[in-house]
Amino acid sequence: MLSNHQSTVTVPSQQLPVSYTPDVVVVGGGPSGIAAAIAAARNGAHTLLIEQRGYLGGMGTAALVPAFCPYTDGDKPVIRGIGLELLDKMKQAAGADFLSRYKERLDWVPIDVETLKRVYDDAVLESGAKLLFHTFADQVLLDGDRIQGLVISNKTGRSVVQAKLYIDATGDADLAALAGVPFLLGGDQGELQPGTMCYVVTGADKSRFDQFIKETGQGGQLEKTIVEAQQNGDLPDGRKRVSGIAWISDTVAGFNFGHIFGIDGSKAEDLTRAAVEGRRLIDTQIRFLRKYVPGFENVFLVHSGDQIGIRETRRIAGDYTIVVDDFLSMRTFEDDIARNSYFIDIHLANASSTMTIKHLPKGQSHGVPYRCMLPQGKSNLIVAGRSVSSDRPVQGSLRVMPNCFAMGQAAGTAAAMAGVSGAGFREVPVKELQRKLVEQGAWLGEEPGRADSGIKMAAGHIAYDEENA
Repeated sequence: MLSNHQSTVTVPSQQLPVSYTPDVVVVGGGPSGIAAAIAAARNGAHTLLIEQRGYLGGMGTAALVPAFCPYTDGDKPVIRGIGLELLDKMKQAAGADFLSRYKERLDWVPIDVETLKRVYDDAVLESGAKLLFHTFADQVLLDGDRIQGLVISNKTGRSVVQAKLYIDATGDADLAALAGVPFLLGGDQGELQPGTMCYVVTGADKSRFDQFIKETGQGGQLEKTIVEAQQNGDLPDGRKRVSGIAWISDTVAGFNFGHIFGIDGSKAEDLTRAAVEGRRLIDTQIRFLRKYVPGFENVFLVHSGDQIGIRETRRIAGDYTIVVDDFLSMRTFEDDIARNSYFIDIHLANASSTMTIKHLPKGQSHGVPYRCMLPQGKSNLIVAGRSVSSDRPVQGSLRVMPNCFAMGQAAGTAAAMAGVSGAGFREVPVKELQRKLVEQGAWLGEEPGRADSGIKMAAGHIAYDEENA
């Protein structure tokens, strides 16, 4: 029976062994954590990467998000460095057929999940960083504004990791929250973007599907077919199109399709409900595909996500909060550590609401300042990934995997620099950090470090593009 959380139990004090003493510890093995660990290790820091699962990749492997969001602004790659390096390694390792299809593509490249897991393992280990799988950080030990250690739990038992610098790459600001960093969650009414249980099918026929799309005059998101199925009661109400179909081969496809509403990805109870409801929804969708979509008559489900795909949870209070005017004006900050060109992409909070979308002009991007990763009140903690300090519209843009690679590379590089000097993250010289990032392949715009307020924005309501469900 679920406790009402009103009663409490006093847990006896424990003496725990210190299991690891790295220079830098990274918690969370998604794109931001992978890039952070690689960057820290390559820059000379003894680095430990802790991940709760038995593999790396975050939403791209655990939740089976079927494709990488764009690396380019439509003209050129904006995400470079470690993120682009790993994308290329996946293409090379996925086989000749995959490489021939996607060698030159940088936007919406399908994810070959099992190949990507191995690529991530190898890249982290080759950098010199150490991996610790099947492990949670469940307590933060504080000494004033500094983290003194993390209590970790795994099959071995409970122990303490003591590092000089700490990187929260959990995607949910778990470490920051445990450390008492203030945060926001969702919208003004507590609304959150929905989750999606992604999956992979085999037995498809891409040529038949392509012909069907051509004959029906609809896009690859099946907007006409889905409306028909919803009207017939064969699909539930909600978004009237597939968010994405990624073809790994002519017979294997990954789906980002449908929503589970009312999910807070920072709560185990919600994740549990989402897993059950998500698998039920997949069964409904497989029946729909077999019935309505030529080329999918004989598909077979081979893999569903280990967990629901989560788009939004906590956003930390940082030294600077990126707001929607910064996005729209394409602002450049003097402490930029990355650029972002992905559109604002806020999925509907319930089945009857709308998608909120806003694109930047082709070839344009905005800066991501170092300060947005620095949590208020903590000197040796940095946050990378979708939970950095931003307002909700900007989080709907920053949250995607290529951006997480870029922020992670910056966090890891900064950690290595701080470790050498014995300082905290705020004492890292930003110009030197930017120089290192550029030398190591990152792109920070045409004039890194030169602030530019961008296009002057008119006061008043922002006109978003809304898609009816």
